[in-house]
Amino acid sequence: MSKEKNIKGNLNEGLDKAKDVIDDVAGQASELVGEASEHIVDMVEEAKEKVQEIVSDEAVQKAKEKANEFVDGAKEVLDDITEKASEVAGETSEHLADFAKEAKEEFKESKTKTKNFFQRLFGK
Repeated sequence: MSKEKNIKGNLNEGLDKAKDVIDDVAGQASELVGEASEHIVDMVEEAKEKVQEIVSDEAVQKAKEKANEFVDGAKEVLDDITEKASEVAGETSEHLADFAKEAKEEFKESKTKTKNFFQRLFGK
C-alpha cells in the first residue's frame, strides 16, 4: 500500500500544484480582464468625446450654413429695397423738378396779377 499511498500522495501533490497554477492563471487572467476593461472604458469615453466633437462641429457647420443663407437672403432683400428706393428717388426728383417749375410759373403769374391789382388800386 505504500506504493498506492505514494501514488496518491504524488497525485494529490500534482493536483494541488495544478490547482495553484490554475488559481494563478485565473488571477492573472482576472487582472488582465480588469486592465483590458479599464482600457476599453477609456477607449469608449474617448470615442464618445470624438463623436461629440464631430457632432458639435457638424452642428456649428450647419449653423454657419443657415447663417450664410440668412445673410444671402437679407442681401437680396436689401438689394431689392435699394433698387426700389432708387426708383422712388428718381421719380420723386422728376416730380419735384416739375413741381418747382410749376411753382415758379405760378409765382410769376401771381406776382404779375398782384402788381396789376395794386396798379389798378392805386392808379399807377
